[in-house]
Amino acid sequence: MTLDDLRVFAAVCRAGSLSAVARDLACSQSAVSQHVKRLERELGLPLLERHPRGVVPTRAGRHLQTAVAAGLGGIDHALRTIAELARGEGGSVRITTGATSIRHFMSAAVVDFRQRFPQVSLEFQTGVSSRSCLEALNAGHVDLAWITMGTPVRGIDQRPVVDLPWVLAVAAGDPLAARERVEPADLQDARLIGLPQNSVSRSQLDDWLGKSGIRPVFDTSVTDWDTAILLAELGLGQAVVPALPEWQGPGHPALRLLPLPDLPALTVGWAVRDWETLGPLARAFADTVAGHRGNRRTPPPVSPAAAAIA
Repeated sequence: MTLDDLRVFAAVCRAGSLSAVARDLACSQSAVSQHVKRLERELGLPLLERHPRGVVPTRAGRHLQTAVAAGLGGIDHALRTIAELARGEGGSVRITTGATSIRHFMSAAVVDFRQRFPQVSLEFQTGVSSRSCLEALNAGHVDLAWITMGTPVRGIDQRPVVDLPWVLAVAAGDPLAARERVEPADLQDARLIGLPQNSVSRSQLDDWLGKSGIRPVFDTSVTDWDTAILLAELGLGQAVVPALPEWQGPGHPALRLLPLPDLPALTVGWAVRDWETLGPLARAFADTVAGHRGNRRTPPPVSPAAAAIA
């Protein structure tokens, strides 16, 4: 049993296909199969079930897949850390995050980090959800995952960085636009722009709406917070979203972000496999982002009425 055997087996389980892994590794399907067969001979049990449309792990295979995912991630992480130490300030930091997170939470930190570590490569991988970011982290593909905090995940350390209050995004001409705040009852029967169904933010919002007895209509669907706010600014509906810093201020005169103080804040931050063994460069980048965010809580936007008084 070799590390290559385990790496190939894990890749086959993720892809569900011997041929797909062979293409990725630029080798023959027979070579991929030999890695799996060597493991099966040593363990004395079949690890994969062959089906017309691919392969799936057997019960024994699933146990091995789980152990390999955790073990290889730790080994890869250790090897990268050792390489970083050997190269001094050289190396790379691999981060997975949502498509717009860099703009809202990391832009200043990226510039700061690059000035401090000009030889270090920052590798960003876009995740479609916090769940996909955690999967990449578990598989050892990245060092850091920027996620929306939800239920604790076994084997993952989470570190909150920013608390985001919720707001109702509406166009300046909306009947609610002059409000200082929005109450739960104001959302009854509202036609809202829906956040992604599989996202932590949508799950927390649905839970709060359900407990408040509110039944809005979600008649438009988007894949990220920025798109929801943009559609609200264009007058295509209302959106319950976190108060993202880049949407606040005078740059969006057609947009109003109305505080929803009754809705518990959404928390975003870092997830890693183990803070204690995190490489020095990855730790430095995580700390740089947290330092630029300052106070964990992002202040809610000032309502139009309050701004007029000020």
